[in-house]
Amino acid sequence: MNALTVTLGAIGVAFSLVAWASFIGGVGTMVRAIMIGQPAPDRWRPFFPRLKTMIVEFLAHTRMNKFRTVGWAHWLVMIGFLAGFILYFEAYGQTFEPEFHWPIFGDWHIYHLADELLGIATVIGIVTLIVIRQLNHPRVPQRLSRFSGSRFGPAYTIELIVLIEGLGMVLVKAGKIATYGHATAWTDFFTMQVAELLPSSVAMVSVFAFVKMVSGSTFLLLVGRNINWGVAWHRFAAFFNIYFKRENDGGVALGAAKPMTSGGKALLDMEEIDPDNDTLGVGRVEDFSWKGWLDFTTCTECGRCQSQCPAWNTGKPLSPKLLIMSLRDHGVAKAPYLLAGGRKDMGGDEVGLVDAEGKPNEAALAKISDKAKAEAERPLVGGEDVGGIIDPEVLWSCTTCGACVEQCPVDIEHVDHIIDMRRYQVLIESEFPTELAGLFKNLENKGNPWGQNAKDRLNWMSELDFDIPVFGQDAESFDGYEYLFWVGCAGAYEDRAKRTTKAVAELLATAGVKFMVLGAEETCTGDSARRAGNEFLFQQLAMQNIETLNSVFEGVEDSKKKIVVTCAHCFNALNNEYPQVGGTYEVVHHTQLLNRLVRQKKLVQVKPVSEKVTYHDPCYLGRHNKIYNAPRELMSASGAKVTEMPRHGERSMCCGAGGARMWMEEQLGKRVNLDRTDEALAALGGGNEPSMIATGCPFCRVMLTDGVTARKDSGEVGQGVEVVDVAQLMLQSIDRVEPGTLSENLKVIQEPKRVEPEPVSEPEPVAEAAPAEPKPAPAGKGLGMKGSGKAPGGGLGMKGAAKAPGGKAPAEAEESGEASAAPAKGLGMKGGAKAPGGKGLSMKGAAKAPGAKATEAEPAAESAPVTPTAKPGGLGMKGGAKAPGGKGLAMKGAAKAPGAKSTPAESAASPSDGAASTETGTETAAAEAAPTETKPTVAPKGLAMKSGFKKPGAKAPGAPKPAATESAAPAESAASPSESTAPSETGTTETAATETGPVESKPTVAPKGLAMKSGFKKPGAKAPGAPKPAAAEPAAAESSSAEPAAETAPAQPDESGASDAGNGDAPKPPTAKPGGLGFKSGAKAPGRKN
Repeated sequence: MNALTVTLGAIGVAFSLVAWASFIGGVGTMVRAIMIGQPAPDRWRPFFPRLKTMIVEFLAHTRMNKFRTVGWAHWLVMIGFLAGFILYFEAYGQTFEPEFHWPIFGDWHIYHLADELLGIATVIGIVTLIVIRQLNHPRVPQRLSRFSGSRFGPAYTIELIVLIEGLGMVLVKAGKIATYGHATAWTDFFTMQVAELLPSSVAMVSVFAFVKMVSGSTFLLLVGRNINWGVAWHRFAAFFNIYFKRENDGGVALGAAKPMTSGGKALLDMEEIDPDNDTLGVGRVEDFSWKGWLDFTTCTECGRCQSQCPAWNTGKPLSPKLLIMSLRDHGVAKAPYLLAGGRKDMGGDEVGLVDAEGKPNEAALAKISDKAKAEAERPLVGGEDVGGIIDPEVLWSCTTCGACVEQCPVDIEHVDHIIDMRRYQVLIESEFPTELAGLFKNLENKGNPWGQNAKDRLNWMSELDFDIPVFGQDAESFDGYEYLFWVGCAGAYEDRAKRTTKAVAELLATAGVKFMVLGAEETCTGDSARRAGNEFLFQQLAMQNIETLNSVFEGVEDSKKKIVVTCAHCFNALNNEYPQVGGTYEVVHHTQLLNRLVRQKKLVQVKPVSEKVTYHDPCYLGRHNKIYNAPRELMSASGAKVTEMPRHGERSMCCGAGGARMWMEEQLGKRVNLDRTDEALAALGGGNEPSMIATGCPFCRVMLTDGVTARKDSGEVGQGVEVVDVAQLMLQSIDRVEPGTLSENLKVIQEPKRVEPEPVSEPEPVAEAAPAEPKPAPAGKGLGMKGSGKAPGGGLGMKGAAKAPGGKAPAEAEESGEASAAPAKGLGMKGGAKAPGGKGLSMKGAAKAPGAKATEAEPAAESAPVTPTAKPGGLGMKGGAKAPGGKGLAMKGAAKAPGAKSTPAESAASPSDGAASTETGTETAAAEAAPTETKPTVAPKGLAMKSGFKKPGAKAPGAPKPAATESAAPAESAASPSESTAPSETGTTETAATETGPVESKPTVAPKGLAMKSGFKKPGAKAPGAPKPAAAEPAAAESSSAEPAAETAPAQPDESGASDAGNGDAPKPPTAKPGGLGFKSGAKAPGRKN
């Protein structure tokens, strides 16, 4: 120790103290910034599996070793950097006293060997990485470099520091050997040779140690002051990011999309959302979870995600790396504002730093830097004109193929973050590509992306020569069947995908697999809706499908609830995402099942496929679900000679259809499907000879077929290429079986399950549990009332507590002496609807049937005084609907049907009837007002999930209908003139009236976006059918049976089924005037006032 060594040592220690203070401060700032994120309580447990994953990925370098040279070089640098901290701290003592070493183990030979290896490995590793970075430098061409967009200043700085550290390890040891000797050949084999080149100098050893110490301290100083240097911070943050990864089994964040969360709570039931407090998606950087912030911090800017991204590789603006870097830089810049308590509402007004009066606290805001306040004003998603962080073109270019997530060495969850931002744009801002509006509408109204009718889902079966059982038609239960064949929307409607469906059906039938299909009961699984950000629509479709599937698998044990699918997207949704919302089934892809049948020798190749074949891995089959071998084994079983494309397996190039991109046009760059098609044609030698591109997903098939067609039109390549499904290759290689045999193979004889006497008696408890005790029905000539409704004389059978005006005095009931239940004749009214004055047809919402002829008064009541005409206000109108003059059809939403004549039957009523009419008018108006929901007056935005708006969700199950317990009408009343008019009123309109029951009133504000406001029809599962009312007496069964049938029958354009309702021997109803009833959806009723 001398003056030089002491001076160097003092300077080094002082500098290192400053550096450590900077580093510790940076760690604190980073932790506080990460804690800004929303809670993520599911990321902590289970501890040991997560710890194991972290250790394995760290030590075995399982993620990095996918990249041969880079893998081992990075491992050397990582070990040298972490273990080198022991040597870094030893340099403190060596600066003061060059002969210093750690006590106890510092003289061990194993320690000297470790020192030797670490120094050499660090230098070799970092030099290799420096060379690789330069070879991939984004000079020319820029977009082909994975480092394009990465910041080279921090990268070069860190690389230089690591190189100096590695050289320091070697030179300090070599200097000590040159100065003091004490070398051993097997522990100092390299540094002994270097020592021969160095002089013996104590000062030299001290200088080497000083440089080594200062370089390490410089690293600490710089990274502490730049917490957005991911190239440096990933050395510490990666351990935590790997531990807290989404999948606790060590898998990557693919397969199921992360559920939409708010405050750490998964929003899996739209009915439970609190619009005032819950955040839908991510609209600001603080809406990301703390794991999202940790993702941003951990990004190394290595660009592996960028190199695999189909959008970036075809000239789109999206780079997963640049997206994460933008979010990180924005978060770091905005953090001071957020940490100070700043927060803005959706309108951009300050609500965090406010004074007692709610005004912005200028004193508190003044303490925040102008840069942070300016960053807080920027929208998360927006164009350059508004200073957005993420451009909309970037956000919507993603195909959610998962290549970025699969390749990321530090387990960043790019796709989840993109979907979260899309959710906010769709559900709150209503900002999304215009093509998606059509997709959402078709999914909501028709249950499929193409907007086709549900009845057409079975059209593909007409192209087969054998019969396939359909649930509900050919089979009433799943008994005796092995699989439910989920055909999917593409497999049912798209002509090219139909070939896959038919091939799979024939192969399964050939192998003797008992399967059935759902047919018209199928609905889109909602994959495209969820990837496009419409979480509400996904959940409604999922719940509807789960309800259908549960009905199919009713009474089936869980291990036998098996579904086979041909669509990779359906497979992913049913297998990975439906369990999130309560639907758990065993789902297999058709390539898996067919491969299993080949192994069981149930499918045997007899004529191998002769054409040259290449295989395209569907993203949602391969990367998302790790199914790579089954399709290839199936192709091999067909005798096909497969030539792999350069990008295959987990690095397969996307076809461009995922992430709802199937339904959007590509306006920028090269089309993704053309890029993939060119790669396939190159693998097939141009494709001008007979050859095939095989795949296992109908979306991929459509995209690749379009690409091949485009290339064929150019006339240069692809002239002999056909795009097929793997199943078609197998079908081509086997002996085809006669259609009769196939039909016989699928035939299942089910034992009838007739242990159902219980349902007959089940409604009895319902009647006992009815809220209102039924009153004895008067012996009037009216219709049997439902529930606690009162049966007026000659009125219509009303549902619920509705009372029909104009009814005769209850004294007539006593005269009749009948106690049996009166059959419900005419139209059973729902809710609190009122039949005004006994005139016309009492529709729901006070709608009146047009064109109904006047009813002749009963002979017994001819001498009765004329009852005063019911006021228009007596009608309980819904949604502000006006019944003009009692004429025509009082349509919902103020629409009026012209041409309806008034009913002069009022003259047949008694004075007491008039009082009853007035009384019931008031009651009905109150009953109608009760369920009416007040509509907010603010203009809706997005789905308008604000306070006061009704949340979209599954329709409530139909309430059980109360049993009919009222006494039957006398036999002679069946032939009364008032009853004889019932069919004329109800015959033509009963079906329409009963079907309009569940229709909700529409808000008057113009909808924006998906307009999921109260009153708008919510997409999703149909409510389970309500239990049918039980007849209290057998005598009432015949006449009352028409009403349940009318209620459960689907709405039809014709009204042929209406004649069964009402009185059987009544004359046929008059033909309704044109425009009277049955307005088409969206059609304007003539005469409607604005």
